[in-house]
Formats: sequence, C-alpha cells, structure tokens
Amino acid sequence: MTTSVVIRTRNEAPRLCLTLASLERQAGLDEIIVVNDGSSDATSEILAEAEQSLPLRCVHHRSAAGRSAAANAGAEAATGTLLIFLDGDTLAAPSLVQRHRDAHREETGLIGRGETWHLRCTRFLSDPEVGTFWPHEQTRASRLEEAQRVAMRVTLRQVRDHFATIEARGAPGIYPGTDPRRLYDAEMAALLQHNTSGRLWAAASGSNLSLPRALFRAAGGFHPDIDINEHRELAYRLYGLGARLIPVEGARSYHLTHRAGWRDPLRDNSWEQIFRAAHTEAPLAELKAYWSGLSKSTPSPDFFAP
Repeated sequence: MTTSVVIRTRNEAPRLCLTLASLERQAGLDEIIVVNDGSSDATSEILAEAEQSLPLRCVHHRSAAGRSAAANAGAEAATGTLLIFLDGDTLAAPSLVQRHRDAHREETGLIGRGETWHLRCTRFLSDPEVGTFWPHEQTRASRLEEAQRVAMRVTLRQVRDHFATIEARGAPGIYPGTDPRRLYDAEMAALLQHNTSGRLWAAASGSNLSLPRALFRAAGGFHPDIDINEHRELAYRLYGLGARLIPVEGARSYHLTHRAGWRDPLRDNSWEQIFRAAHTEAPLAELKAYWSGLSKSTPSPDFFAP
C-alpha cells in the first residue's frame, strides 16, 4: 500500500506552512499533493520551499475552481493506492497517516473518517505562527496581556517537536461552538453504535477522510458543483458501490479555524438542490430534521439507527 495525502488550499499560506510541517515525520507517507486553488497570497512561495524537503508535488490553478474540483485535481495527480484528504488549514497528529493505513489493511471497500477536532482561539489570528491578529480583531488583541497573546500562537517548533502542546488545546468538532460539537459527537457515536447502517454516508467528513484511489475513481470523485457537503454526496455514491464508512480512532486532525462561524448546511442550501437532483431517493429531509434536532432539547429520531 502506498499513501498520498491530498491537500486543497486557497489563500491560507501561514496555516498551510504549519499543515505541511505536521506531515514531515509521518510514517507511511509516500507523497503529498497540494492543489493551490488560485491563491493570491504567498502560497506558491511556501510550496516552492517545501518541495525541497518533502515528497511534495503541486497543482496550481490560475483561478479558483472550488473545493470539489481542487480535491479531484489532487486525486488525479496522486499515485498512491490510498488517498487521505486534508485541508490547508488542518494539522495532522503524528500518527494520522499510519492510523489510516492500518484501517485499510484488511478490507478494500472502506472509507475512513478520522477524528476531526479544532484548535481553540486560532480564528482570531491571521498568522498563528507569529501571532498576528486579523485587522478586525485588533480591539481584542489590545485587551490581552502579552502572555495571553503568546499562548494563542501555533508555532512550527510546536508542530515539529512539541505536538502535545497542540493536542492540549484541541476540542472535538471542526469549529468551536455547541452545534459543531454536538454534530461531531453524534456522527462519531453513530459510526461506533450503528456500524451496519446504510445511512452512515451522512457521517462522512470533509477533511481527514481516506479511501482507496481506485474506489474514489470508480465513484467519479467529488461532485464538481458542490462545495459544501460534497463529502456526504460522494459518500452516498460510494455506499451505492458497496463501500462502508468506518471511524479511524486516533487519526486526529486539528483545524486552525479562521472564520467566526461554520457554514451551516441548514442555512446554506445550495448543496441540497444539486444533491437532490442527482439522488431523488436520498432522505435529505430526514437528515436536515436530524441536524436541526441536535440543537434542541427534544431531538428528532436518530437518523442513523437501522
């Protein structure tokens, strides 16, 4: 088995630098494919430097093609038999690659979902390495003591040599907040408790996701017109091919957030129209009701229960 980590990135150069550093000592990693999806910042310079020390190949888009198209381009350029998808603002825990490899050793029709966590306080920083705050966060920065500002940083030295300090700051869920945490907990519980459910496609993650390259190609890759919930739509098609989603425990990633909030799929429904048109039988109304119930005192029935 050979392994390709596919990273899609756009205008997040300081975070990408840290992401690449988190892959430097990964056991079982054969190549890294980074798709620079039309960045206008220092992404090209960071990649050119990283090519000197990492098994890295780059795909550069002159203009942004979107999340799905970028991921598809990376998968097309990859040569590994196993693909692991990450984003350019996501740190890989030291054993992430090996954990995914181990999960795929016994069976070929698997989709692996790692543990998707986030790092607290990183959304306030435009550059986590040096601790630069976003312009709109300058008032917040002025209220903090120097020691507090330093504690918010995520440095290359920490990533390379003291990853435990990063792990100590992590929290479950791709973004901070109650709703992302409840969604994470519900999806991971479903993967453990309802492992034979045919609806586990809805627990797929957008990053820290692994599957055989042959299976990805058989499904046709990500839907190019979907840039939110594209991972669930792909997993739905993969389930139609007989694939099965499993949790990859210990394969933890840490999202260096840089938005005030997440893209709520209950409010941004552009994905639903495309998903529903492609799969009229998909139980999207039930799924949305389930998501809505996670934030209420009286939850809706368990979507994943067989």
